[in-house]
Amino acid sequence: MTGNPALDLVDAVAAQLADPDTAPPVPREHRQHLAYGPPGIALLHIERAANGLGPWQRAHDWLAAASRRPLTSGPDSHPFYGTPAFAHALACAADHLPGSYQRALNAMDRQIEADVIRRLDAAHQRIDAGRLPQLAEFDTIRGLAGYGAYLLRRNPGSPTMRAVLDYCVRLTEPITHYGETLPGWWTETGPSGGPDKRFPAGHANTGMAHGIGGVLALLALAARKGTVTDGHHGALRTILAWLDRWQKETGRGPIWLYWVTRSELRTGRPAPSALRRPSWCYGTVGLARAQQLAALALGETGRQIEAENALVAALTDPDQLRATTDNGLCHGFAGLAHVAVRTAGDAHHSTVGRLRAVIPALLAAVTPPGTDPELMATALVRGEGPGLLDGAAGTALALLAPSTAAPPQSAWDACLLIA
Repeated sequence: MTGNPALDLVDAVAAQLADPDTAPPVPREHRQHLAYGPPGIALLHIERAANGLGPWQRAHDWLAAASRRPLTSGPDSHPFYGTPAFAHALACAADHLPGSYQRALNAMDRQIEADVIRRLDAAHQRIDAGRLPQLAEFDTIRGLAGYGAYLLRRNPGSPTMRAVLDYCVRLTEPITHYGETLPGWWTETGPSGGPDKRFPAGHANTGMAHGIGGVLALLALAARKGTVTDGHHGALRTILAWLDRWQKETGRGPIWLYWVTRSELRTGRPAPSALRRPSWCYGTVGLARAQQLAALALGETGRQIEAENALVAALTDPDQLRATTDNGLCHGFAGLAHVAVRTAGDAHHSTVGRLRAVIPALLAAVTPPGTDPELMATALVRGEGPGLLDGAAGTALALLAPSTAAPPQSAWDACLLIA
């Protein structure tokens, strides 16, 4: 025991997920999945090993478990499934183990690049034909924003990376559909990516996981790394202007809609709705980080401070926190703490203290006084599953940086487009 409740929980989860042969079995359909399967669990052990908190052998074992059978590539793969998902985890390990895994990574990089080029060709053909996109064309989990996150780490100056950014710029251009002008990322489906009677004329998704928030973050991160294409800053400003248009005031601070429906677009006003949880995947926390990154890329200090203040407001608003009902990375308290750490790491001197001040309460929400870390780890692994996005591994990973007061030592969260 370390005496740090959150870090003790991290250690307990890691111990229960130490060996893929004795950990709770992962369903076959999740074997290649970053969100639910061995690649995501490997990230926990990679980050702990990079911090000197655990052995590299555990990471090797989970990477081996993920690759026991051939990995899916081509149209049936995406950033969180198959070759790209495994490549992300493998690259995180290789960053700390010079010379390791390079042959495998180089082969996967070639496959991923071919898949990205195929997807880009289809996306441009779709735009040329005046059709609306599917969320899976551009989003972080399944689409080109997620592929861009990987390419930005592995080969930020490559022609393929630039081509992804060119596509992102083009996605922000308006599209005329049956005589009505819509944002270029408008989709005819519901947020699940399928038909939804609640969205009879489609929607514009703002989220980091499945919406334009991920594209904003990718463009911002690329610009901050010096990888910029024609129209890059204009595309950033187009998305920011959209978010400005669909910002709501709560009396405590601004929030952003999860999505905009056709009726809302036509009236120009958000429909009345209950406060939603301020998570990474949807809502104010992820979007505040994306807007902070965009403001930093554009040199707009005022917007940066506004985004940071919005995050503080969301994480201290009792009503929004009551809407948060779990501990996970994607939309739980651990994820909120991790995004707060990442945002504080880039924050303006006028807001950084308040950002850091919200973190202890978020950690306490995960591990209240008197928590038995072993029992809680068992409950997480059995109840939420062992995985990254919603499960025990992701909860533990998201607690590491807030618990140690140090930034992540691996690039595990690059797949979330928050760093």
